[in-house]
Amino acid sequence: MAGQPDASAAGTIDIGGDLTVNRMGFGAMRITGQGIWGPPANREQAQAVLRRAVELGVNFIDTADSYGPEVSEELIADTLYPYPGDLVIATKGGLVRPGPGRWQPDGRPEHLREACEGSLRRLKLDQIPLYQLHRPDPKVPYAESVGALTELKNEGKIRHIGVSNVTEGQLREAQRLTPVVSVQNRYNLADRSSEAIVDLCDQEAIVFLPWAPVQDADRLPPVLTAARHHGVSIHQIALAWLLTRSAQILPIPGSGSPEHVAENIAATSIQLSAAEATAMLDVAG
Repeated sequence: MAGQPDASAAGTIDIGGDLTVNRMGFGAMRITGQGIWGPPANREQAQAVLRRAVELGVNFIDTADSYGPEVSEELIADTLYPYPGDLVIATKGGLVRPGPGRWQPDGRPEHLREACEGSLRRLKLDQIPLYQLHRPDPKVPYAESVGALTELKNEGKIRHIGVSNVTEGQLREAQRLTPVVSVQNRYNLADRSSEAIVDLCDQEAIVFLPWAPVQDADRLPPVLTAARHHGVSIHQIALAWLLTRSAQILPIPGSGSPEHVAENIAATSIQLSAAEATAMLDVAG
């Protein structure tokens, strides 16, 4: 793992058949303030984080209108616009923020339209490459929410549609209405409740974006053993395992410092043995 890390070491993945990105992305939730609320405590550092990610080969950034709210998208545009030609920015709509650490679903079609158009303005884009429905709203029929994104896609405001925090049934319902190119669910070594969804994405060439990708990895003995063996951090092992788990997984770890960004991207060069990967898969989540 000598030299400067590069996200391209993980190989590439196709999104929707016409967007190709390196298979280590960046999640831009934590470049905001505490509680994912308001501006970051250190704006210059947040911008340095974004620049460092792109410098090290990241060309997929995941954000949402609810991060801040609006702060993450504005920072991305202020820092990186005009964007590199290969940079794919994915954002999400469907959650509103009553306050710090608080999240409420709003899947009404009129809200999703407003959210998408706001994201277009903040990100300075004519079309969002990947727009994801952030969470199903139990008060709104799921087909109505997905239908709103389909309309926006037909109008050219969205290139590809993804879904997030879904069951297999909800994914299938969305697929009956429109092509779905990505799923973003919680998934990591310690929480594999979306295991069946990962397998489904593998079978159908759907990109799987795991959120909370490294959480609780430090309580799993095989991870600790592998970290010692490779001389790397526990979080790096957790990310390396995700890359090994499925070719359809595109990790999007977040970070608050340029140094940590580099550490995450260095995980692309870790080669886990088959025995190590199997031991981690088999451990109880």
